[in-house]
Amino acid sequence: MNESDWLTERFEEHRSRLRAVAYRMLGSVAEADDAVQEAWLRVSRAETGDVVNLGAWLTTVTARICLNVLRSREHRREEPLDVRVPDPIVSPESGVDPEQEALLADSVGLALLVVLETLTPAERLAFVLHDMFAVPFEEIAPMVARSPAAARQLASRARRRVQGQAPVPDPDLTRQRDVVDAFFAASRHGDFDALVAVLHPDVVLRADGGAGPARQTVTIHGARQVAAQAVMFTRLAPFVRPALVNGAAGVVVTANGRPLSIMGFTVADGRIVAIDVLSDPERLRQLDLNGLDATTDGAP
Repeated sequence: MNESDWLTERFEEHRSRLRAVAYRMLGSVAEADDAVQEAWLRVSRAETGDVVNLGAWLTTVTARICLNVLRSREHRREEPLDVRVPDPIVSPESGVDPEQEALLADSVGLALLVVLETLTPAERLAFVLHDMFAVPFEEIAPMVARSPAAARQLASRARRRVQGQAPVPDPDLTRQRDVVDAFFAASRHGDFDALVAVLHPDVVLRADGGAGPARQTVTIHGARQVAAQAVMFTRLAPFVRPALVNGAAGVVVTANGRPLSIMGFTVADGRIVAIDVLSDPERLRQLDLNGLDATTDGAP
């Protein structure tokens, strides 16, 4: 086996991990794949003979590419959105395929990714690499041009925000689905009290309709406030289809064969603590929803 074939084989062994790093960094499968491909182009042109730990080196290369993408995003945004819901990974209720499982390991729920979007690029890199992939701060520090102690502080700030805004979901999917079904049943019947009962008192609803004058993003806090909004979902009831959204109970709303929104739910201790909604038509068109029951209309 020549050196090129050896490097190709080793890279493929690490591809799943690199995609997982990039997805957590960027919140987009398409951008994650682009970042991994860029990493391969750089690696294939580099001298790797002196690399002791190829996996760590590949992770560093990929993370640096993602950091540049995040910084470029900040420069491109003239007016930051109030909330940005990352591109969700949507699967049939029958289960997540093996390729998606690698991306979603460690319960990378939509609520967590939404919170990661609020971090600075350096905070996000430090938290993702250290807390999710156990990369030492001594290796993270050069990527963000900080000392190891400063890199540790970046991760600590990010961790506090994540712990405060992204609760750990109930691991039992059946219990999650029961709570989400109760939410839509109450919404369908306009039962305000039942809606409040299924929502955590500090529930947050985040909706991303995209940029532009006709679009809007919104964040609503509190059970009664979210319930008041949810009553308006009654007209959507015939078009709601259950799905897994980032491995958790969620729904896809379609009409006339076209996706209107994707809703991810975070359920903890029997109540909904977060609802994240993506309704940006441009981004919805780019998502792969093939194979979902949600691609057909009709009452559930």
